[in-house]
Amino acid sequence: MQQLIQLFSDLTGKTNPAIEALPTSGSNRKYYRLQSDNISLIGVHGESIEENHAFICLARHFRDRGLNVPEVLAVSDDEIFYLQQDLGDTILFDFIKGGRLTGVFSHQEKELLHKTISALADFQVKGAQELDFNVCYPLSDFNNRSVMWDLNYFKYSFLKTTGMDFREDLLENDFEKLAGILLEDKSDTFMYRDFQSRNVMLVDNTPYFIDFQGGRKGPIYYDVASFLWQAKANFPSELREDLIKTYVASLSKYKQVNETEFHNRLRQFVLFRTLQVLGAYGFRGYFEKKPHFIQSVPFALNNLRELLSERFSEYPYLETILREMVNLQQFADTRKRELEVRVYSFAYKKGIPNDVSGNGGGYVFDCRAINNPGKFERYSNVTGLDEPVIKFLEDDGEMVDFLDNIYPLVDRHVKRYMERNFTNLMISFGCTGGQHRSVYAAQHVAEHIHKKFGVKVSLVHREQNFEQEFK
Repeated sequence: MQQLIQLFSDLTGKTNPAIEALPTSGSNRKYYRLQSDNISLIGVHGESIEENHAFICLARHFRDRGLNVPEVLAVSDDEIFYLQQDLGDTILFDFIKGGRLTGVFSHQEKELLHKTISALADFQVKGAQELDFNVCYPLSDFNNRSVMWDLNYFKYSFLKTTGMDFREDLLENDFEKLAGILLEDKSDTFMYRDFQSRNVMLVDNTPYFIDFQGGRKGPIYYDVASFLWQAKANFPSELREDLIKTYVASLSKYKQVNETEFHNRLRQFVLFRTLQVLGAYGFRGYFEKKPHFIQSVPFALNNLRELLSERFSEYPYLETILREMVNLQQFADTRKRELEVRVYSFAYKKGIPNDVSGNGGGYVFDCRAINNPGKFERYSNVTGLDEPVIKFLEDDGEMVDFLDNIYPLVDRHVKRYMERNFTNLMISFGCTGGQHRSVYAAQHVAEHIHKKFGVKVSLVHREQNFEQEFK
């Protein structure tokens, strides 16, 4: 501590600064805020000289390239202590807390996310220009050794903690295939390696990047995967896609981008990054007993489950192991809660159906304005499930137009409920007798939702005493 005070005094001419210890997360470095009068600086104490040297050299290089990083202002002779610019206390991760917790991101939150990922492309390309990658620590480039380190980190620090039996030789075969695919990209760009919203500071609504000392020469996809699939970020898929478009547009300033190839390559790095993150959480949480990392495991597992919704046929054994792993009983409480949509048809004269979930109800659509087949004797013994009524309603056209207006509204609602991990949605259709129009509408909407979203749909034609379940 005395060394930081001496650096502060030598730099500013101020003695006896007020000192505030700042919180740390996964790093072994210690951070302090040193203040005197109107001067405030951040002091850093790191025992790894090589890591400190990497940060100091990279920070000075990036500043020279016009990139937003904290300025290093003073360094001790042994490089164990240094002072850097105080960027304040606003971290992007905290700024987007509302969106992370609810799944609904405000306009301002989205704007800053787009700013950040656009600046990432600049950082990766401009930051690599004229950079001596030999200053990077512990490796100068993303190579086979670094890939296998991370994959084995996952294997030993997370997978083995599950108690699963697995063939290590078969797993290593797929690890080698994955490494080969990841290393196909030979771009001379800077790979930040830990690019996430916790490592982005906001200064006057402008993103500044910190904690890049683990960076090296490597492919661009790794950082995009790190940012957009950060375990606790909780980005909806639509927002992710929008942010990818912004990133590609920014990257296109420097090189031509094939978007199909970009998405295919990115998916490989999302898998790799997710495994690496689980390894880190396993080590920091289960071995070092740091609760912050254990709390993040469910979010990373949910990302992995989502990723496994599509096949990784190129890694058959790894895919089998991962599917078994995420379905283990010990991780049952980490699964995203599944949405069930309940669709009812009913007669208004018997009242609107009760919401058995206890949520107080949902959409109720009135079908009584639509031409009623029930006024004709020939339809008295058939329902909206029978061909004569179906033909009547579709030939008339009113019902078709009615549902064409309802589908987009219901689709948006189902999608948001899924993104926010809600478990119950109720949609009811009423008509005079609950026999024709409401039955037709409820049946078609239930089939539409199940076909489009694949969620569980429970259909109840209340007045017909008929129930159906779509899984």
